[in-house]
Amino acid sequence: MENKVKLELMSKSSNEAFARIAIAAFVSQLDPTIEEIADIKTAVSEAVTNCIIHAYEEKEGIIYVTCILKNREVTIEVQDNGIGIENIDMAKEPLYTSKPELERSGMGFTIIDSFMDEMKIESIVGMGTKVTMKKTIK
Repeated sequence: MENKVKLELMSKSSNEAFARIAIAAFVSQLDPTIEEIADIKTAVSEAVTNCIIHAYEEKEGIIYVTCILKNREVTIEVQDNGIGIENIDMAKEPLYTSKPELERSGMGFTIIDSFMDEMKIESIVGMGTKVTMKKTIK
């Protein structure tokens, strides 16, 4: 069985909760545990928040969220057309933030990586970033 949903959101902080809840509702058809759904909601929240805070700097843009269900595997892509990430390895380091003046924790990618089974980051400076996350529902 395969199912898919796509969301397009403005990069406004008020849309982060909508993305988190919408993806959780979509994934619920696989009958995940409360812990699994909490992990997915947290990962989506972190990825969308990264787009809001970092991708478009001081302007608004579009965040694209795609969720694919295939068998028991959930694949979630969160993509932007923002500024991109110069050094992905550095960005993945715990406590690293490019916005220390905003008092950000720098734990977004670390949290995603710990809550999901897989995480892949693709980015081109000046063109945007795509974070792909996967989790198998047991």
